[in-house]
Amino acid sequence: MNWQVYIILCSDRSLYTGITTDVERRLAQHAAGTGAKYFRGRTPERVVYREGGHTRSSASRREYEIKRLCPRDKRRLIDAAHEGQS
Repeated sequence: MNWQVYIILCSDRSLYTGITTDVERRLAQHAAGTGAKYFRGRTPERVVYREGGHTRSSASRREYEIKRLCPRDKRRLIDAAHEGQS
């Protein structure tokens, strides 16, 4: 199964990091209030980063690495990914 690590930009400009096999489904769950408790009081706006090709284990490790980054470094990661798409 192809697990993905994703980052969502929230209404308060914070960044939420998670893992899933279906990013669109997970975003819909967060928006409906059936996802993570993090979204109580804030709204998910859009997915700003995706990293695929993981196993469940490697996705969890990568999620942990990203969550440990300071917000500035998370934004650099997002910017670098967007530059690679251009």
